[in-house]
Amino acid sequence: MYAAPPFQAPTFGQPPNASGHPVGAVFLGLFASVIVSLLYSGLTLATYKEQSLTTAHTLYLAHALVNGATVGCLVGLVGHRSIGAHVSGAVIAALGAFFGFTNAVPLIIAESQSPSAIGDMMEADPFIPAKAWWNNEIDGGVDWFSPLGLLLAAAAAWGLAYLIGRTRRQV
Repeated sequence: MYAAPPFQAPTFGQPPNASGHPVGAVFLGLFASVIVSLLYSGLTLATYKEQSLTTAHTLYLAHALVNGATVGCLVGLVGHRSIGAHVSGAVIAALGAFFGFTNAVPLIIAESQSPSAIGDMMEADPFIPAKAWWNNEIDGGVDWFSPLGLLLAAAAAWGLAYLIGRTRRQV
């Protein structure tokens, strides 16, 4: 007698399970996003005195694009066709763009005043970095480059993860 192959349920048009490691892709994307955000915060700290408003906006949008591209490439390479990994990469890239800017604000406060000024900021209003990210201090209102950076980071991450993951073979 021959052993029968194990029973496989029909898929009814559903694609087979995606190959790759979606959880590993998300963690690798998170790690890369933290590194890119730290580099941007350090660059902002080193050059904030010489930056014009146009330069600051350009650096922020470039940071968002680099963060999204880095996360998207890594998620696509490791997560392959996992849609959950692609979406998670887009969220991580947007958060990396946000925290890259907001982490630079306390560093600038500490460098321009003193490290104890960060404690005073936390007691007075701990959301000063997020308010600085959202508000346009020159004209008042919303700084529309800020949400544009989030959109740019998320779109770059998801688009590259999708394009790179789509070319990966199914196992």
